[in-house]
Amino acid sequence: MAINISRRDFLKGMAAGAVSVGAMTAIPGFAAPVTAAAEGEAASPAEVIKALDKIPQAYLNPQLDEKEFRTSDMELKTLFSPFKIGNVSLNHRMVKSAAGSATYLAGMTDEFLQYYFNLAKGGVELIFIESVDFLEVPESGEYEAENRAFLEKLVSGCAEYGAVLGYQISGFGMGENEMTVDDIHAKQARMVQVAKGLYEVGFKVVEYNCAGFNMPAHFLSRFHNTREDEYGGKSIENRARFVTEILEQLKAECPDLAVQCLIDCVEENDNVANNPTIMTLDTDVTTPHTKALTIEEGIAAAKLFEAAGCDSMHLRIGPLGHHVAQFAADLYFILNGIEGATGFGTQYDFTRNFQGAVVGNTSGCGAALEIAARYKKELSIPVGAVTYMDPAHAPDFFEKALEDGKLDFFLMNRPLTVDMDYVNKLREGRIDEIAPCTRCLHCHSGSNEMNAMFCYCRVNALTQRVMREGGPATYELPAAETKKKVMVIGGGPAGMEAARIAAMRGHDVTLYEKRGALGFMLDFAAMVKGPHENLQDLKKYLIRQLEITGVTVKTGTEVTKELIEAEAPDAVILAVGGQRDTLTVDGDVPVVDMERFMFDDVGDNVIVYGSNAQAFDAALWLTVHKKHVTMVTPNPADDFDIQQSQHAKRMMTTALYALGFNSFPESSIKSVKDGMATITMDTGLDTVIPCDAIVNAADMLPDTSLLDGISVKETYAIGDCASPFNIAMAIRGGNDAGRAV
Repeated sequence: MAINISRRDFLKGMAAGAVSVGAMTAIPGFAAPVTAAAEGEAASPAEVIKALDKIPQAYLNPQLDEKEFRTSDMELKTLFSPFKIGNVSLNHRMVKSAAGSATYLAGMTDEFLQYYFNLAKGGVELIFIESVDFLEVPESGEYEAENRAFLEKLVSGCAEYGAVLGYQISGFGMGENEMTVDDIHAKQARMVQVAKGLYEVGFKVVEYNCAGFNMPAHFLSRFHNTREDEYGGKSIENRARFVTEILEQLKAECPDLAVQCLIDCVEENDNVANNPTIMTLDTDVTTPHTKALTIEEGIAAAKLFEAAGCDSMHLRIGPLGHHVAQFAADLYFILNGIEGATGFGTQYDFTRNFQGAVVGNTSGCGAALEIAARYKKELSIPVGAVTYMDPAHAPDFFEKALEDGKLDFFLMNRPLTVDMDYVNKLREGRIDEIAPCTRCLHCHSGSNEMNAMFCYCRVNALTQRVMREGGPATYELPAAETKKKVMVIGGGPAGMEAARIAAMRGHDVTLYEKRGALGFMLDFAAMVKGPHENLQDLKKYLIRQLEITGVTVKTGTEVTKELIEAEAPDAVILAVGGQRDTLTVDGDVPVVDMERFMFDDVGDNVIVYGSNAQAFDAALWLTVHKKHVTMVTPNPADDFDIQQSQHAKRMMTTALYALGFNSFPESSIKSVKDGMATITMDTGLDTVIPCDAIVNAADMLPDTSLLDGISVKETYAIGDCASPFNIAMAIRGGNDAGRAV
């Protein structure tokens, strides 16, 4: 049965979204809003989806329509205006932060060098590199000849493109409360020595990481620092002393070296259960919520840093128990309909938590801007901030922040990693050619493995793959030795990426799509996931790339073996997607295709069959829209949501379970009778649960049958039709095929 809803109800639903219903709380603890009755003129399908009655959590942090903050009418004059950090002069306000590159795991390699050369070539003028052992001078005070030569090559190579290098000194690790004063002085001396060594080989800036789980942050924190002496937690001067003494010593020895300090500009205790293992990486600390750093304390510390010689501040939001959310706080917006989910089964109210100072209605975009404005008002040195600072994403929004003096510069990482020509393209007004970051956090997943299976970029298929086994040999795209007629079948991410790369190399490429438009599944995913992951931007970017590279696109054309033979291409790249098995159930329950679950009447009690990323996205959407959802899957629990980043998975699972979602791994649906489903569990026992409908979100199966028996010698199968997994693997397959053809 189709769902009908009027435009009047749609507006009522949107009005309900303006009501704030509480501060950070356990997710289930809300009262339900009033449901609007359907009447009047029929609404469009998009309005139906938006207007369906939702759980109260969906109204806690209402988001602006993207049209309200993603305008691009202003000239980016302030963004591309000069400023200085200490003695370092820069011509624009975008700085590469130190996070996000696993290239250092391979050691002193050409890949490491080329990664940073490409950032410099792309227009970044100040590039920070994260802490890497082989870049730090030994305690003897002298670099090994090989290390020094590598550093000098790194510095000079970036300088050729007008870029200078900065280095982040982290001092990762705890133990601040057990250190003697002599231990402290030795640690301070070492952190000064590392900075001096880098200065001597040509680095122009160092940054002390006084945030997160790093030792300087622990000294600064009332939460962690329980010392009773002059470095103890009783006053801000004492807590800042570990850092201020480092700054004073370094400036006395290297007055021309610019120094930046990174701090959590405001903290919040996200793990209200006080789980010490997760929260502090210690075993005996259960410090109360009141120990989180306030904005006022952060400003007081920043003033002390400035007086000690700090040349600029780098600000980020600081949840105490969730490290990735400290530098990528837009993770709080990755769940469509439960914006503010913490990863601990609770939900922030951004009008109250973090002192109500976080920008909480732009899907995490520029979340720290208003806090930065408070710091800048009190400081004389430049102030920069991080957390999805992406001027190409919302040009007027970020230009206005600079113009209004809220801050002086943006610290950026993911947007620059996705498209290393970002700055140059933005300067030249080619925003539609900038590959968008989809904020999936795959780039910070996994366990720091050398290979990129779980630590990769969804959009840039080269990141952490170039010059490694199984990856491209070079960043550069080699021209085709022989021009070929290439047929690409399928207009999803895999097919569009393959066509783009093949055409850039000089091939004659035609892309065929059986639907009337390209990127259908990206459209569908965007409807389910919401705007946070920028999937519509990704689709637009890929389509624009086809235009730029001269790919011939034929939509509304289903390719058959006969058409392939008639076209007689030199190569075929198949990217038609996988197939989902038909799900048959003993009983009288409707089985809804994955592509229909948002539109069909599924009743109140829904079983989602499957446990892949699509299944979890469907479960979240249904839960947000007041359905009671149970997941049944033949897969083990360890494989739940494996296609998403570990960070997205954590946010998803903790929120869903807190909302009453239930799952049965390694289980099957035995039968459904009279609205009750019998589930055979992994124990071999049966349980009975209510069931009005089943959404078939089973794992996709490969399907390359279109290539069977054709006369074309050179064929490739990529994406879900070859090995179903996720968007990132589809784009990777497309890039590899485009390079191989």
